[in-house]
Amino acid sequence: MGNWVVNHWFSALFLAVWLGLNVFLFVDAFLKYEKADKYFYTREILGPSLACARASALCLNFNSMLILLPVCRNLLSFLRGTCSFCSRTLRKQLDHNLTFHKLVAYMICLHTAIHIIAHLFNFHRYSRSRQATDGSLASILSSLSHHEKEEGPWLNPIQSPDMTVEYVTFTSIAGLTGVIMTIALILMVTSATKFIRRSYFEVFWYTHHLFIFYILGLGIHGIGGIVRGQTEESMNENHPHKCAESFQKWDDHDSHCRRPRFEGHPPESWKWILAPVILYIFERILRFYRSQQKVVITKVVMHPSKVLELQMKKRGFSMEVGQYIFVNCPSISLLEWHPFTLTSAPEEDFFSIHIRAAGDWTENLIRAFEQQDSSIPRVEVDGPFGTVSEDVFQYEVAMLVGAGIGVTPFASILKSIWYKFQRADHDLKTQKIYFYWICRETGAFSWFNDLLTSLEQEMEELGKVGFLNYRLFLTGWDSNIAGHAALNFDKATDIVTGLKQKTSFGRPMWDNEFSTIATSHPKSVVGVFLCGPRTLAKSLRKCCHRYSSLDPRKVQFYFNKENF
Repeated sequence: MGNWVVNHWFSALFLAVWLGLNVFLFVDAFLKYEKADKYFYTREILGPSLACARASALCLNFNSMLILLPVCRNLLSFLRGTCSFCSRTLRKQLDHNLTFHKLVAYMICLHTAIHIIAHLFNFHRYSRSRQATDGSLASILSSLSHHEKEEGPWLNPIQSPDMTVEYVTFTSIAGLTGVIMTIALILMVTSATKFIRRSYFEVFWYTHHLFIFYILGLGIHGIGGIVRGQTEESMNENHPHKCAESFQKWDDHDSHCRRPRFEGHPPESWKWILAPVILYIFERILRFYRSQQKVVITKVVMHPSKVLELQMKKRGFSMEVGQYIFVNCPSISLLEWHPFTLTSAPEEDFFSIHIRAAGDWTENLIRAFEQQDSSIPRVEVDGPFGTVSEDVFQYEVAMLVGAGIGVTPFASILKSIWYKFQRADHDLKTQKIYFYWICRETGAFSWFNDLLTSLEQEMEELGKVGFLNYRLFLTGWDSNIAGHAALNFDKATDIVTGLKQKTSFGRPMWDNEFSTIATSHPKSVVGVFLCGPRTLAKSLRKCCHRYSSLDPRKVQFYFNKENF
């Protein structure tokens, strides 16, 4: 528990503040509408569901203000660059942007449910009080005139006993926008599940852009002013505490109490979302401008296991290690943009990506580049955008763990290290790198075989063999491969990869690896970087907590995972 607090105290504090603000806004708004004299007559018809509806609406505004910020990637990259002097704990929060985006979305769903349920009760009570003939205060209030809608005395939006709730819902601005926003939200949330994103990315991509209808609907949702309160002028003529009990004499000439007059609650949602929407529009304009700049494909390489490598050039393109770009191929889809980690180093005069077939879009892209008789398809590039891997050289010791194609950000890091040694870069803070690459099939190792061979040779020539300790793990093997490797174990190079480092069969024993590193570097700060599946992330995170010392002067493991 102590290690968890050391590694995650700021994240826990940030979430506690966010949750606290949600609770505060809800309780404050609830008490306002439950106690304020202005809404006394409204409560007479609706009861406590009025306060529930308004409190959840305020929380919806607050979270809708936040929902776009975590996906403003240029903003995050800017903050990461300007916060280079910030502490490691603060910078790590930028890597949880998608997690926070999801949490905010869940909170929006929660308050949407509360808001809808509260309004279902509200409209039921509106309808019941409008049809009532018992002469009660609620029935009198519901029968107030609708002739002067904006400043008239009316309180109940159901104008006659024959009018249905469904009619009011689909003919009022609030009702119609509420239905549209709810449908858009349901589609966005259901299509954002892991299964849909992995198997049908296009469905997720297109339905997520329904947020435009959600934002527009939210901005105009309150224009109708269905929920109304008593006007200030009317409060002077008919204060509820003095006149509510004598409501039957409101029409008498000798009565000091006049009929109450009501006004709609002014729309406020647009005030909450205006600044984030402007920021997001600016973000999209910037991304569109950058995507229209010409991209020249200088080299196309087809690797084993259906992996496509594209080497490209673009005017003014500048990158850091571990960053990623969005790629669009107009001949396949005009609207779809997919993220890919850069595998080139900042020191190179080109930038490259490796694309593995993992869905319709990637398969179509690989197929288009495989066709020799046709011209090279045009691609558009947006980025680069910052990731957690940019911080790798801020650690004295780094553990890089890649699973399959998840090795791509570390290829960029290893290439950059090679160039730094070539140029005798004395500013390199990192003293030791442990690199783990886990693959299912032998062909995958050939993607960066040349890079690892070059690094082996470079380290030997410079007398820094101990700087890079890399391990390759093959998880998809059979007895024939294992037997062949055992027979040739005494050879200088590995039978699977041709490298000096022998390939291990199976998965790493992470407890042993962390224990060894903790023993070898008892007073170092170790950065653990992963690009791989969630199950592996869970194991590594646990090991980071388990093997980090509570004493800040001793070994500390900081877990970092690629998210985009």
